Amino acid sequence: MQRLANKVAIITGGARGMGAQTCRLFVEHGAQVVIADLLEAEGQALASELGDAASFRRLDVSDEGSWQQLVNETVERLGRIDVLVNNAAVLVFGSLEQLSKADFERALSINLTGTFLGIHTVAPIMRAQRAGSVVNISSVDGLRGVNALAAYVSSKWGVRGLTKVAALELGPHGVRVNSVHPGGVDTQMSNPTGAPRDSLNNQYRQVPLQRIGAPEEIAHATLFLASDDASYCNGSELSVDGGAAAGCYYEGLPGSPI
Repeated sequence: MQRLANKVAIITGGARGMGAQTCRLFVEHGAQVVIADLLEAEGQALASELGDAASFRRLDVSDEGSWQQLVNETVERLGRIDVLVNNAAVLVFGSLEQLSKADFERALSINLTGTFLGIHTVAPIMRAQRAGSVVNISSVDGLRGVNALAAYVSSKWGVRGLTKVAALELGPHGVRVNSVHPGGVDTQMSNPTGAPRDSLNNQYRQVPLQRIGAPEEIAHATLFLASDDASYCNGSELSVDGGAAAGCYYEGLPGSPI
């Protein structure tokens, strides 16, 4: 069954990682996909792989003019926008004392402001259609605190809150807005050295499922929220984190695998 048949979807950060897997899955389920990213070579290659059902468009998510151009062009070319996946993000490390103001603001600009601008620009189209689904990719770190990730955590908590506001404001117009909260996922952003997945799993012993996630696992969660299968989901948080948000193990006590 094609769960997105005849729907038009914009996926930011779609050139690689979770975004690319989401593009592939959406096309498989019948969507016409716009791969929106700054990574032109990778985005064009993915569009070529996916054929007529996909196209690449350059997008700087932190720039309002870039968003307006993308949305105008998509509506002119494809007639509508049914789904927006705000996936583009950066990961910035540094303690509170080490982190520069510029790096903190860069994370907010891409991860949070980029999500706001996407909703802000697409909302009038979806409201006029009386239908649409926005899926914001937050993080398990939008549900908790993590040392050395002040900028990233702040931005992902912001995405979580922004999702709630957008769900309230757009829900009466037939537009659903939900968030996905991935845990650790084996992508270039979190695994830049390309370490084998088995070795990465050793770092996830405190996660109930005892392993890192795969990009396609996040893509399937996003597909659910984007599709009509989630027609009564609005303002919800879907954790796809192997159980990381459930809690942590106390080593040596009953029920702990470590």
